[in-house]
Amino acid sequence: MSARGSSETGNTSPVAQAAQARDGAAGAGDAPVDPDARVGALRGAGVDVDTKVAVRVLVAVCMVTLAVLVVILTVAGINKNAQITSLKEHGVPVQVTVSGCLGQVAGSGTNIAGYSCHGTFTLQGQRHTDDLPGTDFHAPGAQLEEITVPSDPGLLSTPAAAATEQASWHVFIVPAVLLVVLLALVALIGIRRRRRSDHQPPSAPA
Repeated sequence: MSARGSSETGNTSPVAQAAQARDGAAGAGDAPVDPDARVGALRGAGVDVDTKVAVRVLVAVCMVTLAVLVVILTVAGINKNAQITSLKEHGVPVQVTVSGCLGQVAGSGTNIAGYSCHGTFTLQGQRHTDDLPGTDFHAPGAQLEEITVPSDPGLLSTPAAAATEQASWHVFIVPAVLLVVLLALVALIGIRRRRRSDHQPPSAPA
């Protein structure tokens, strides 16, 4: 039996031996692959892409927020100056009767930071109800001298505030600072894009 087995091995054709050699080499080259390593590499690439997208979204949200704040604060400053000017130029005194006050709590809810009062007054034959300026407490039924504008009876001010307040450019400081920050972000993004385009190799001619 051993002689026959050895003779059969020795009589193997060269083609069969070559096929066996290829199969052996292919089997030796197929090293085991750790599935965790492959998944880890793919996960790492996904995190890089998500981080870049998240940064771009965050920058875009910040720029939109800054732009909205600039517009809101600028409009608020313009309106404030316009109200001060209107009270000074067109303000008329009115007698306001206090209707009631509500306490404004602060902190833990046990301390009263001030009061929000409202009252009624008559202007040009019409009765108006509006909030009173300031945070002081006024007893219901008290009579107060206030200043309002006939074209805007919802605008009430104390005589002292109407006499001392002045339209000022200071109301535009905050929106101006925010606008500078917004322009700086836009300039920085433009510079980075220009540098990336300069570092890109020129395309080969067709």
